[in-house]
Amino acid sequence: MLVTLCLDGSLPGYHFHRGYGAGSNSWLIQLEGGGWCGNVRNCIYSKKTRHGSSAFMEKQIPFVGILSNKAWENPDFYNWNRIKIRYCDGASFTGDSQNERAGLFFRGQRIWLAAMEDLMSKGMRYAKQALLSGCSAGGLATILHCDEFKEMFPRTTRVKCLSDAGLFLDAVDVSGHRSLRNLFGGVVALQGAQRNLPRTCTSRLNPILCFFPQHSIASVKAPLFLLNAAYDTWQIQASLAPPSADYHWNWYDCRKNYARCSAPQMQYLQGFRNQMLRAVRRFSKLRKNGLFINSCFAHCQSERQDTWFARDSPHIGNRGIAQSVGNWYFDRVQVQAIGCPYPCDKTCHNLVFN
Repeated sequence: MLVTLCLDGSLPGYHFHRGYGAGSNSWLIQLEGGGWCGNVRNCIYSKKTRHGSSAFMEKQIPFVGILSNKAWENPDFYNWNRIKIRYCDGASFTGDSQNERAGLFFRGQRIWLAAMEDLMSKGMRYAKQALLSGCSAGGLATILHCDEFKEMFPRTTRVKCLSDAGLFLDAVDVSGHRSLRNLFGGVVALQGAQRNLPRTCTSRLNPILCFFPQHSIASVKAPLFLLNAAYDTWQIQASLAPPSADYHWNWYDCRKNYARCSAPQMQYLQGFRNQMLRAVRRFSKLRKNGLFINSCFAHCQSERQDTWFARDSPHIGNRGIAQSVGNWYFDRVQVQAIGCPYPCDKTCHNLVFN
């Protein structure tokens, strides 16, 4: 039996809503996001929050967007078994180590395996179809665990993966450094994640680079769908223009509100969008894969009802996000949707921060 613990040593958990009718043998697993901790100080802070301890987690949470049980909110997956696995390890469910002195447990890989084992015993082993999804750090975890997930089922089961806002790029920040590579380097080293990263990547690259999905998405064998905003607000705030790299606070207004970005700043963000499109080029040539990259200032569009499926939800062409994911999952239509650059998409639900 694997000992599975959150950062603080508390037991991990998940929320489960049973499927019914035609969906009773279909399973949707969503991996929660919530950032990473790459040094002892930040992990000690995290273990006093819901992203590091089940003691701070809500006992019940609303299931909306892709987790909704209403056909008019979630037309393709509403009657499936829907599970949200809580995130409390700080390494996208990949760590396997501990720091006894600081009282920190890095057990993300074990949490992932134990949750899968438990759900298999609750009927998931009989699934006719399964979808592994996740947002942000959970979207990255979905990419990293996608093939593991597929291998848990017989070949007759339709198994696919959806990563929402998980395409974190190894980008240069506004000071010329690589803030996110620095963070990911700390996560991989501190939490012992390297042995749980895709072998197809670690056999040829430094494990830190393998935490960036751009180096492994084209090698994922299972069908994978990437849903991402081209101007991902988390990456703008924490990777491209974080306060630590913005020495003169030139980006303070722009990182909180896209409408306050200067022309040179917007040009910089267009360069980031171009980098994202280059990163998915090889991936998108594989017919099994799906893509929805809209030119919005957003983060996590499958978890919110207004962006997932609503009267005015974001579209590329004449299709919204829920319809595009459903078309790809059920092989109704091939989906490789890339929106035109800002400011031409008028369907965005852009995020503005106070």
